[in-house]
Amino acid sequence: MDAYAPAGKVSTWLAKFSAALDARDIEALKALFGDECYWRDLVAFTWNIKTMEGRDAIGDMAAATLDAVNPKAWQIDGDATEADGVTDAWFTFETDAVWGRGHVRLKDGACWTLLTTAQQLKGHEEKRGPTRDHGVAHGAFRDRETYAEARAREAAELGYEAQPYVVIIGGGQGGIALGARLRRLDVPTVILEKNDRAGDSWRKRYKSLCLHDPVWYDHLPYLPFPDHWPVFSPKDKIGDWLESYTRIMELNYWTRSMARSAQYDEASGEWTIVVDRDGEEVILKPKHLVLATGMSGVPSVPNLPGQDIFKGERHHSSRHPGPDDYVGKKVVVVGSNNSAHDICGALWEAGIDVTMVQRSSTHIVKSETLMELALGALYSEQAVANGITTDLADLIFASIPYKVLPAIQRPQCDETRKRDADLYERLEKAGFLLDFGADDTGLFLKYLRRGSGYYIDVGASELIANGSIKLKTGQVTHFTETGIVLEDGTELPADLVVFATGYGSMNGWAANLISQEVADKVGKVWGLGSDTAKDPGPWEGELRNMWKPTQQQALWFHGGNLHQSRHYSQFLSLQLKAREAGMPTPVYGVAEVHHTA
Repeated sequence: MDAYAPAGKVSTWLAKFSAALDARDIEALKALFGDECYWRDLVAFTWNIKTMEGRDAIGDMAAATLDAVNPKAWQIDGDATEADGVTDAWFTFETDAVWGRGHVRLKDGACWTLLTTAQQLKGHEEKRGPTRDHGVAHGAFRDRETYAEARAREAAELGYEAQPYVVIIGGGQGGIALGARLRRLDVPTVILEKNDRAGDSWRKRYKSLCLHDPVWYDHLPYLPFPDHWPVFSPKDKIGDWLESYTRIMELNYWTRSMARSAQYDEASGEWTIVVDRDGEEVILKPKHLVLATGMSGVPSVPNLPGQDIFKGERHHSSRHPGPDDYVGKKVVVVGSNNSAHDICGALWEAGIDVTMVQRSSTHIVKSETLMELALGALYSEQAVANGITTDLADLIFASIPYKVLPAIQRPQCDETRKRDADLYERLEKAGFLLDFGADDTGLFLKYLRRGSGYYIDVGASELIANGSIKLKTGQVTHFTETGIVLEDGTELPADLVVFATGYGSMNGWAANLISQEVADKVGKVWGLGSDTAKDPGPWEGELRNMWKPTQQQALWFHGGNLHQSRHYSQFLSLQLKAREAGMPTPVYGVAEVHHTA
């Protein structure tokens, strides 16, 4: 092999890397990394989701984990490539516990970024392809139990005669994706969903709701959307797909089931969860509890003076049914992010007098611009044609450390401003307060840092720019009998006030279900510690408390958008399966708590 070709460079580096690991030579290992360097590990070395930044952090992790991990068999997987002074390649490896896959980027022969991921647990691989179940035993047997009878028996017994190992609270896309992964790994799991049917968390939202992310970004594990599926999925199609998925994947999915309380017993290592299952009290005793209530927490609804004397209707955007009942009325929507724009747009389409109240600046990006500049290379029809599968796209994205993202996102944001300058100019003339992120890095960093503060424009921005949706800026101070009053004294008459005011931290659910003490023990959920608005420092390097061990034993958080629910469910399921199988899982680097709930 040509040592100067991309594959030769990577092979040489991998050989030195492997030798340093085998010898437990931490100084030799550190010397293989550049001045700026990152090692992101998804479960394979740390039994955690953790990014080590800098040689010292990398050395500390290796010194602490190598004897237990015992990594080996490092091999290039596919072709290496080189562009702009960066050589990169995929590779495979194994440890005593897992089959792994990773990615490396080299600059001047030294490692810039390294990704290591656990793909399968040794001895507990998913059954698929040649290892799939037969489904039926051929032959003639008296009193045979059919497949359907066995499945019905399992569903009837789990939670009663037999206890689940995992309980997932929240039956939206997050809980369903994780449930499917655990099902394939033979981990007994019950998913609790408060609604009547799977998918109702989508069906019951305002009728114009649809995904703003494109279809290629939103597949569920194992079963991608069919290739005729619309680019932007309407909410009811998503609801029906989720419901069908729970049946096809044979999930133990309890509808009309609300967890009333949960307590963890350190001595027995199990939870006691009191569940109202369609009016029946059921006590579940799982070893692990997963809160899959989405990346958002409890709805944030302002408590304003005068709200009790207001003669109109008021509700949070999560309860907004759509425009049908408000034709001929005046509506004020407080907020200026995705839900606020969607609701205002649908109200305008129904001929309703609607005013948006913007309390702080918002980042706007056109859907088509976002798709082309930010998602097109990995999640698009062209990406599929280029051989980039969903799993490969997820790993490529995961290989970029969060610390590096601003430098990548900033040029995309600059190009967005140039392409859509006319829209931005007209929005500002209409009085709309624009921003492009705390450091001009755009939508995705805002999402990771705070989960709010943006709108993917699918039409409502033009309605604001041309005055069809009325706009006021400022804070709401109080209600009157007939409307709301802003801080400058402006009164806005309203028959309905919709608070599109977002959600609190996801561990608000932990406070309500378990205790405030446990919520504070776990700390803030979501955010990177970027020290920007709503994302206080110090720097974390990963999303706080998501998909990984927390300071509360046996309590996990799972959620995010469909992409994150799909991708990270793999790594959370492996962590849970390893524990169910009795494998050693020494966790390296559980994050400290800097901010309580």
